[in-house]
Amino acid sequence: MTTSVDTAREDPLVGFHFAVDLQGHVTGYFTECSGLGSETETIEHKVVNEAGVEVVMKVPGRLKWENIVLKRGITSDMQIWEWRKMVENGDVAGARCDGSVVMYDQTLTEVARWNFQHAWPVKVTGPSVKADGNEIGIEELTIAHEYIERVS
Repeated sequence: MTTSVDTAREDPLVGFHFAVDLQGHVTGYFTECSGLGSETETIEHKVVNEAGVEVVMKVPGRLKWENIVLKRGITSDMQIWEWRKMVENGDVAGARCDGSVVMYDQTLTEVARWNFQHAWPVKVTGPSVKADGNEIGIEELTIAHEYIERVS
């Protein structure tokens, strides 16, 4: 008997098994992470060819990386705010660190890792509070960096 189920396939990772490592600046659990990517800007070069036809050539420009945005439920932990305070006080060099975002499979085996370099906190946002709300207060950390790559 044959089956149409592909038992050799690899299941995609679930989005909630991940960890963030910021070299001791920030530890703890995050509920959301975005911005794991890069982009090449496009330069448009407009020319007219020998037949008089307008042509738009698209040439690769600068490489840039997205900011990483982390969200978590607010607690008494002040690490995010203390790290950001270093930048507010002008110590960007001291605030810079390398870091990683790691995703795990359902057996908690590391499957994917993005390493980023020279990161520093661009923005910290506290929770939106509402007296009649019934949700967890979320704080948000936006991190700029100078390089990111997926290494596994």
